[in-house]
Amino acid sequence: MEILILLLALFVLSLFLGVELIVKVPPTLHTPLMSGTNAVSGITLVGALLAAGSDTSPMLVNVLGFLAVTFATINVIGGYLVTNRMLSMFKRK
Repeated sequence: MEILILLLALFVLSLFLGVELIVKVPPTLHTPLMSGTNAVSGITLVGALLAAGSDTSPMLVNVLGFLAVTFATINVIGGYLVTNRMLSMFKRK
């Protein structure tokens, strides 16, 4: 029970830190940070594929791995589309 409270407190602190970091980022840095986030999501996608495709893992791990693959793929594609749209704003016509 103590570990659950510790993990919950860590989660709440990370939420506050994430919000503070996102709010403080100037708009000119959003595109490079989005590209970096896409790279991290790509790494997450590889780990999720390994978890989802494991034969020796319990079914719960495979289901959670599938969900992680789905969400990481949505994140990578959405991040790419947003980055592409932002970069197209700087192209000359």
